[in-house]
Amino acid sequence: MNGSLMEATDKQVNPHISEPLSAKVIKGGVWIFAFRIINRGLGLVRTVVLAHLLAPQDFGLFGIGMLAIATLETFSQTGFQAALIQKKENVEAYLDTAWTVSAIRGLLLFIILICSAPLIAAFFNSPQATLVVKVIAISTLLSGFGNIGILFFQRELEFHKQFIYEFSATLIDLTTALFLALVLRNFWALVYAGLAANFIRFLSSYILHPYRPRISFQKEKVQELLAYGKWVFASSVLIFLITQGDDIFVGRILGVTALGIYQMAYLFSNLPATEITHVISKVTFPAYSKVKDDPERLRESYLKVLQLTAFISIPLAGAIFILAPQFTKIFLGTKWLPMVPPVKILVLAGMIRSLAATTGPVFGGIGKPDIDTKWQIIRFMVLAISIYPLTAAWHMVGTSFAVLLSISIATIGFSVMVIKQTSCGVGQFLKYIIFPSINTLLMIVILYFLTSHYDILTYYNFFLILIVASVIYIISTYLLDRSFNYNIRKLLAEILIYIT
Repeated sequence: MNGSLMEATDKQVNPHISEPLSAKVIKGGVWIFAFRIINRGLGLVRTVVLAHLLAPQDFGLFGIGMLAIATLETFSQTGFQAALIQKKENVEAYLDTAWTVSAIRGLLLFIILICSAPLIAAFFNSPQATLVVKVIAISTLLSGFGNIGILFFQRELEFHKQFIYEFSATLIDLTTALFLALVLRNFWALVYAGLAANFIRFLSSYILHPYRPRISFQKEKVQELLAYGKWVFASSVLIFLITQGDDIFVGRILGVTALGIYQMAYLFSNLPATEITHVISKVTFPAYSKVKDDPERLRESYLKVLQLTAFISIPLAGAIFILAPQFTKIFLGTKWLPMVPPVKILVLAGMIRSLAATTGPVFGGIGKPDIDTKWQIIRFMVLAISIYPLTAAWHMVGTSFAVLLSISIATIGFSVMVIKQTSCGVGQFLKYIIFPSINTLLMIVILYFLTSHYDILTYYNFFLILIVASVIYIISTYLLDRSFNYNIRKLLAEILIYIT
């Protein structure tokens, strides 16, 4: 059927699979989205409870340890897994070599973190962070020696298995964190919970997939994977510097407590980017790889991905923008109120980032990850130039403005290039962004009126206002769809058919 989210027949993709690619993509998306909803629901419970039991400084100390690991993991990224997912041919001959490299990398990262922990703590002027970094370093070993066979969950769009793999770790993290927070009342609850979750990921990777890696190192296969992986590496480094560089800057310049507040602000404000695009990109990357040789199918697929992303992420960002003060007071407590101004700026950055992130899987899927890398360089340069003067002038609010400025400029480039690569046309591209923006603007105006005239600082009133916002958005979308051929109902109906 011409117009499905990822239209392809099994004979075109895999003669041994009877289910169309479009159905696999949508069902896979449902599994991942279900996981993200459950994961964030449990995560919200975790965050709210821990925010009351722990101080911003505790989150900041844990954040230092996570930043240390993220830094080393990013700068040692091989890109092998993305390269293997992108390959059309059989990849089993590459698995042992890729796993061996991963294991060596995990061991080296562990040693480096143990040795550099005092220096990391000194950089952030936080002696307590030394032991935190050393304990968290164990996670690099677990990650490095995990079963590489789990990449088939994504490669073959078997996201029900990915759901089990991720959810088991989420559940362990939640229960461990809540129990230890009640007992210890300090940052060690976060540290040990994260370590327990990584151990479960390691264990379940061998339970859920039958592949058993062996030590092997074939130079020619490493070189072949690096040819693709080098661009993934470069893009990963840039994305890290862009998405974590502000955390490092805040922790270094403004202190550990400010880091904890800023990270909490970033967590909630970036829900449109981290929750929506994470789901969609995880599904669409392997799917784009399968239809990269069919320009029409690629174009139709991308436009529907963009439409669905904008339909969900733009109103979500609008609701967060308006309701941030009430949410913070009700769920986190007044000690977290300094995060509200950064949230209002970062949520705009998160919304733009969610739209920009729809382009990356296209560039990677068609074998041109260098496009993404080049525009990430520009994004990083804008952030690097603007972050210090803006932070010096307005502290966390200034940092947030620097993030917004950098993603806004880069998104122009991402958009131009994805229009060129898919030949989708500027009009079609903008259509799917403007319509949900109009509906969201109407929702924001009504929400602003309601929050200005009524007290919603109770759980009941807060959820009631969310229902009102959702109804307003749905009604305005329906009217716009009927009047201007927005076609969102057709897309949603199509998705529902494949789900059922």
